[in-house]
This record gives sequence, structure tokens and C-alpha cells, in this order.
Amino acid sequence: MAQKSKLVNFALQGGGAHGAFTWGVLDRILEDGRLQIAGISGTSAGAMNAVALADGFTRDGPEGARAALDHFWRAMSDGAKHTPLKRMPIDVLMGNWGLENNPMYHAMDALSRAASPYQLNPMNINPLRDLVAESIDFEMVRRCTAFKLFISATNVETGKVKVFPRKEMTVDMVMASACLPNLYQAVEIDGVPYWDGGYMGNPSLFPFHGKTGTDDIVVIQVNPIERKGAPKTPQEIQNRMNEISFNASLLKELRGIDFVDRLVREGKLSTDDYRQVRVHIIENQAELKRLGASSKMNVEWAFLTKLRDIGRDTTTHWLDENFETIGERSTVDLHEMFQGIGAVHQGG
Repeated sequence: MAQKSKLVNFALQGGGAHGAFTWGVLDRILEDGRLQIAGISGTSAGAMNAVALADGFTRDGPEGARAALDHFWRAMSDGAKHTPLKRMPIDVLMGNWGLENNPMYHAMDALSRAASPYQLNPMNINPLRDLVAESIDFEMVRRCTAFKLFISATNVETGKVKVFPRKEMTVDMVMASACLPNLYQAVEIDGVPYWDGGYMGNPSLFPFHGKTGTDDIVVIQVNPIERKGAPKTPQEIQNRMNEISFNASLLKELRGIDFVDRLVREGKLSTDDYRQVRVHIIENQAELKRLGASSKMNVEWAFLTKLRDIGRDTTTHWLDENFETIGERSTVDLHEMFQGIGAVHQGG
């Protein structure tokens, strides 16, 4: 007898080309059919995955969503075929997916620290925006009523997160969510400048609360939370700083969920006013952690499909282990995750 599907929310992190891992997760979820999407919150590459899925889902349900995700990532790869940002022959030979040995990568990185996008690109030319606009039908996205859709960006003026709803979704809102300020000029929407949503919501979880008909949230995590040892080189330091800052907002929300959950369980908060959120995380830090940060700019088809397949395999194992628990309790022990955080060091 077929198992009854379960309603869940999906929270999609940003991470450049590593968003192809999320593509694989979503592809397997849609193929499996046991999890029904209630809501999606996405940031940066997660936002692009989200709107591609919504576009395809409106056209032809789960299979349409799978086809749209495939089409989007193929377009990403095809659009970069003539870019100088490619692996060097030695990297191809050694199976290294990063761009650390590409002189152009280092030149662009150094230039981005010496001059702003307003100086380097005064005409604000953005091929990525053109690619997203051509690959995704935003009219279909706005018509998607199968689930709630939330895209996050950071308001440059206030430093607060801005969540754009599905009914108003445009390509500029998605580009705002993916606007790294050292690479792109701020995206203005209604006269307000926005930067990448990763600074304040990567991804945002609060839009789900009480809005989607379920208290289960599945976070598809791309950015490693933990990385042993202190980084030594300037690039390693910068990369780790980015990982920490782009995980900070998510960790704060998860810690808030854990705090409320414990107060409810202890009877200090009423279940009439507060809901216990069930949190699940699909991640493969063992695979993603060993990929250098420069590989987030590698959109070779072989790399994207490798990440997709890792995402699919990871999700297959995750479903086998956790499907029965969804809807009953969290599959992540948040209290254990946050043990020791914020503890006062007792000096001798």
C-alpha cells in the first residue's frame, strides 16, 4: 500500500554553484513523492532553485518542476562556457573542482577588493540577470498556488531582512537575493537598495510560522557550519568569515526555535499561543566541506551534475532513515547542536 504523503516546508540556502546539491535534493524529493511541499523559503542560489521549481510546478506538477530545475542549471552551465573562470588542465587531471589555480580567478578576487562594482561596472551589466530572466517564466511563478514561496534579501539601508512574496515575484527580487556587494551593484526595488539575503536570512524560517499548514521545516544546508582548525591563508580566512556570516542568521533562528520548544515542553509557554516547530536538515558536509570556496563559481556541467547526484543520493538515504519521523518530532537535536554556544569561559 502506498504511503500517505506528508506536508513539509523547505528552506533553501544559498551557495553559488553548490546550489546544484539543492537541485539534486529537490529532484529526488519530487521524484519520490512522499513529501508534499507546503512552503519554500530561498536565498541566493536557493532563491533561484525555488523560482525554477515554482515555474515548472505551475506548468506540469512535480515532473514539470524537475524539468524546470534541469533546464535552469543547464542554462547556467551553457551561459558560462566561454568564461575565463575555468579549471586549469592540472585541476582537471587531478580531479580538483576549484578554481584556485586559475590566475583570472585571483585577479578578479583582488580587483573586487580594490574597486567597487560601481567603478568596475558602471553600466551595471549583469549576464546572470539575463540568464535568469530567460530561463524562468516569472508569470508562472506568480501564478503558483501549490505552495507558499518566500525569497529573502537584505535591505542595505536598514540592515533588516526583506521577504518578497510569490504574488509579486520578479527577476529583480531574485537578483536582489543573490546580490553579493563586492561583485554586483545593489539591486533597487521601489527605490530601496538590496544585497544578498544570506547576510540576514540564509534562508529565512520565520515566514513559515502559521502560514503553511505544517510545523515541519526541512533545511537544505549547503554551507558547512563547522570546520576544524584555524584558517591560515588570506583566502582561507576570508572564506571562513563568509561561511560564518552566511550561517549566522539561520543559527539564530534555529536557536530561537529550540528555546521556545524547551519552554513549551517545560510548560512555561502555552501551546495555545506557541507552536513547537519540527526541524530537519538535509546536508552532506563530508562531501561539500572538502570543496574549496572557489568551486562555488565553477558551473561546468560535470561539476553541477556531480553535486546534483550527491544531493539525490544524500536525500535517498535521508528519506529511508527519517520519513517515518516527519510530522512526529524533529530529526535534529537542536539542544545538542547549541550546547556550549554562549557559555562563559571560566578562567584560572
